[in-house]
Amino acid sequence: MRCSEWGLLGLLSLLWGGSFFFSKVALSELPPLTVVLARVGIAAGALWLYLRLRGIPIPTAASPWRAFLGMGLLNSLIPFTLIFWGQTFIGSGLASILNATTPVFSILVAHFLAEDETLSMNRLAAVALGIMGVAVLLGGPSWGSGGTLWGILACLGAALSYGFANTYGRRFKQMGIVPAVSAFGQIAATTAMALPLVLLIDQPWRLAQPGLAVWGSLAGLALLSTAFAYIIFFRLIATAGATNTSLVTLLIPASAILLGVVFLGERLSMSQAVGMALILLGLLALDGRMFHRR
Repeated sequence: MRCSEWGLLGLLSLLWGGSFFFSKVALSELPPLTVVLARVGIAAGALWLYLRLRGIPIPTAASPWRAFLGMGLLNSLIPFTLIFWGQTFIGSGLASILNATTPVFSILVAHFLAEDETLSMNRLAAVALGIMGVAVLLGGPSWGSGGTLWGILACLGAALSYGFANTYGRRFKQMGIVPAVSAFGQIAATTAMALPLVLLIDQPWRLAQPGLAVWGSLAGLALLSTAFAYIIFFRLIATAGATNTSLVTLLIPASAILLGVVFLGERLSMSQAVGMALILLGLLALDGRMFHRR
């Protein structure tokens, strides 16, 4: 990759790592579903404006929108809700480490659901190291909350949902839908699904007015960590390729942990550090290029 692409990769990791920081601040005053709706609703508006300015048409047929609903459920509504709910029990840094297991779950899901995906040796090594890392995290001490285990399991459930979404999302290429439109459709469909849930469960008109920091975090979560991050992601996919872009998974935990330590006063325990190291080794094994060069 060129230096400019490495720079974009670092910026993308900061934006997606920042989503854990922004959501942690927003969750201090708002319930998880409301934060999900704010994230996808604002991002959908921003992506719609981006498509209009670029002159990219939005599908009107029913079949793409049925696919968008499925993708929105697996890639946004379920994982966002689980991660945000999990972050009410655990720190943003630990949540980002658990989110880094997404490629491991993607391997397992694709092996059973996709005919052209097989478990090669490097993928088996990635799965084994990822499971070991999760085992270390689950076996660690209590991090100050009786709900820590539930928070960990919720974030793992989100990673599993992302794994299903990665396999499900392959249909958009077959349908001839460009990535930017897929992103908008997914986020817009998620907004449509989240709105009735928020009105029924959270009843936001009864919530206290959030402070300025929360409003700023919601804006950062939607505009920076979702809409802007997707635009960078699609550019990297086009110029650097999907494999190179997937390296962002290695960088997100570092960004999220750094932001959590500096701004939220979080601390990384030894078991969390060991678990993260095992998961990152698994991702390096999955990528394979470092070992092939050696």
